[in-house]
Amino acid sequence: MAGRRWLLKTEPSDYSFDDLSREKRAVWDGVANNLALMNLRLARKGDEVIVYHTGKEKAAVGLAAIESDPYPDPKKKDAKLVVVDIAPRRKLPKPVPLATIKANAKFREFPLVKIPRLSFLPVSDKEWKEILRLAGSPPPG
Repeated sequence: MAGRRWLLKTEPSDYSFDDLSREKRAVWDGVANNLALMNLRLARKGDEVIVYHTGKEKAAVGLAAIESDPYPDPKKKDAKLVVVDIAPRRKLPKPVPLATIKANAKFREFPLVKIPRLSFLPVSDKEWKEILRLAGSPPPG
């Protein structure tokens, strides 16, 4: 069975997809919203991730993979705060802006549109394929 798919948001001036690509691996931390934390706890090693830049960019920009199951944030003393390790896979051929996503009926129920403040959210197979199509990056296979 294929793993789950996720979208994680990052402010590129704090940590961008290019930073992740340069470093090859990162601890994904800083998630504090309860629903985003619930999602993060469901992530598993091998799950796929769309990296989305917030701020002025507001676009899906790259693909990554979860490299560890969730574990307690080593920087915090709160057991409910978890982190995962992520690694880059590839930059999307072209960014997929939020405006394009919002204008597409296939994303009507997408949490990025419905609950925009979430920093870690699930992506359905249909949404995943459509983002890759919009990016000019057909899914492998």
